[in-house]
Amino acid sequence: MGFGSIGTAVSILGGLGAVFGMGLGIASRKFAVHVDPKVEQIEELLPGAGCGACGYTGCKRYAEAVVAGEAEVNLCIPGGQAVADALAAVMGVESAQLEPTVARIMCHGHGAVAAESFLYRGLDDCRAAALMYGGPKGCEYGCLTLGTCAKVCPFGAIQTMGPGEIPRVDPNRCSSCGVCVRECPVSVIRLVPAGANVHVACSSRAKGKEVKKLCQIGCIGCGACKKVCPADAVLIENNLATIIYDKCTECGLCIEKCPTSAIEGALEEKRAAAA
Repeated sequence: MGFGSIGTAVSILGGLGAVFGMGLGIASRKFAVHVDPKVEQIEELLPGAGCGACGYTGCKRYAEAVVAGEAEVNLCIPGGQAVADALAAVMGVESAQLEPTVARIMCHGHGAVAAESFLYRGLDDCRAAALMYGGPKGCEYGCLTLGTCAKVCPFGAIQTMGPGEIPRVDPNRCSSCGVCVRECPVSVIRLVPAGANVHVACSSRAKGKEVKKLCQIGCIGCGACKKVCPADAVLIENNLATIIYDKCTECGLCIEKCPTSAIEGALEEKRAAAA
């Protein structure tokens, strides 16, 4: 190939490069995705936990949804009222009040009082254990105590207490993101009002006779708590008592009346603080 041919080829390639370059430039302008500056502004106001409590995959996606009018400004539970107010100010809308909540493990059937159906020797993970006949706990509704909730908590708010012991939630560190609620394979973790002090620490929906066989401190659905409650704040449904928090006056009568000590409450601490 002569120099003339090489020069021609180079010229052709150069011309094609120029044409393609112009085409890419035009395409970049034509198909450019406009990013609303409010998206970045809102994303900066979010805590960046990426926990998914808002229902979106990450803080950026939630910020985009807020700006697009697809999501409310008060869905960031870890951010609380302060973030909700800040987002409302950016969007020029009225902020809604948030009720603070915390995660609570609705089971206190530790190894000394709750029977096991078999000896589990496997991965130290509740989800893995649940794949084997629902887990080793005799009560199918009981906490498996392997601490998966503590491992997945992005805020380090849950502490494992040892083999067979129920993990504990630190309400001062809990952001109420709901990750532990979603990851618990037996659904014993719930988000409850942060100021509530009376809880039925049981999730069993089995009949009372069956509960007695498997756990010494499980709710047997006897209704004694409901009968004694002056505020009608106890609901008995599917053999399980539940506290209706917005009705509960925290008088403590249900705790005293419960024959299995399935209802617990930090009323003494509350009364001492109020004194």
